[in-house]
Amino acid sequence: MITSIRHKSLKASAVVFCWLSSAPAALAMFGTTPDIGGSDDIEGTVTDIIKNFLNLMALLAVVIIVIAGVRMVLSQGEQEAVEKSKKTILFAIIGLIVILLARAIVQFVADFV
Repeated sequence: MITSIRHKSLKASAVVFCWLSSAPAALAMFGTTPDIGGSDDIEGTVTDIIKNFLNLMALLAVVIIVIAGVRMVLSQGEQEAVEKSKKTILFAIIGLIVILLARAIVQFVADFV
């Protein structure tokens, strides 16, 4: 009995979902879609997302460099902490270089595609 009710409920839900997800029904219920700007160009949108992500990663690398510098200053001459901070700075600079190269490659590909 319960299985039958669940089965009928699932069928009814599927029918309602299909009806509501159809374009004419949605248009009739909610009206036209407002123009909120943006672009219809998927290539430009993906390129912008990648560029913004790489910019965020570059900002994060700079923040890591600053934090490692502060940790180096606050280490009070403790060699282990100084070496750890130096490694962190070195790896963050390498990461920043890789990020900037990736950004340049994305820009190059976006310009010539």
